Amino acid sequence: MNLKEYQKLCKLTAVKFKNREKEILTWGLGVAGEAGDVAGCIKKTYSQRDNQIRGIKENLGDVMWYIAMICNFYGWSLEEVMEGNIKKLEKRYPKGTFTYKHARREGKRIDWNEAARRPRKIRKRD
Repeated sequence: MNLKEYQKLCKLTAVKFKNREKEILTWGLGVAGEAGDVAGCIKKTYSQRDNQIRGIKENLGDVMWYIAMICNFYGWSLEEVMEGNIKKLEKRYPKGTFTYKHARREGKRIDWNEAARRPRKIRKRD
């Protein structure tokens, strides 16, 4: 299965919302909840010696489902989000190696609200 197929299949299994705000809140909080489950399984596996590796894999799938639904909500493909992330990382780590200096973005803080004020095209949803 490729990313595009996965993203389409996620739509088929999702609840249909009448309220867009409730929809994006559901997908966003779903990511947070499932990521917490991943963390809990890792903690139990390594701190408490209670093997939860199957749970890690299952919950990672749930995180991916919610991420796909956020992408669907905004009309983004998973591929374009992933490619954008790699481009950002290549720019931040030009030698391909993690450094704390580059991770700190050279002391620059990104203000997403400020970035949002810049005019941009809004992509229509499917």
